[in-house]
Amino acid sequence: MKATQLLVLLAIALSFSAYGQTKDNWKSFNKDNYAIKYPGDWELNQSGKLGTSFILFSPLSDEQDQFKENVNLLIQDLTGHNLNLDQYTEVSVNQIKTVLTGAELIESKRIDNYHNVIYTAKQGSFDLKFEQYYWVKNNKAYVLTLTCEENQFDAFKMVGEKMLNSFLIR
Repeated sequence: MKATQLLVLLAIALSFSAYGQTKDNWKSFNKDNYAIKYPGDWELNQSGKLGTSFILFSPLSDEQDQFKENVNLLIQDLTGHNLNLDQYTEVSVNQIKTVLTGAELIESKRIDNYHNVIYTAKQGSFDLKFEQYYWVKNNKAYVLTLTCEENQFDAFKMVGEKMLNSFLIR
């Protein structure tokens, strides 16, 4: 019994220790119209690759890891399209289903002022899982995406959603 209690206490202490290290090591990225927080060991890329405003790349887990899980932001100008959040979401979900190889919608739900979509798809040799948040504000669509290898999604879900939930539009 005492050994079990000791193991539980050790596990709790380690989780608090790990949480504290992660919390203290977070950085902020601020632009005029948005801000996001991310882990200090993730790489911020502002090259505009694939039309993104930024991409945050996770470190590789080991030498065999060939995919960097990431969070990226796309901002689309909706001027002249007159789309609200529900309409934008409908168009986006339809594109996911028709454009991406093997796409499978897992979840689509409205949460307050944004819409959350989770889906899987194949990209090259990778089986990926995506979680996206959509906002429509001032004739712009903001699409914030967590992209993971499907078998790594659960491992990155907590830190990924912490980043997604830290995102602010100004």
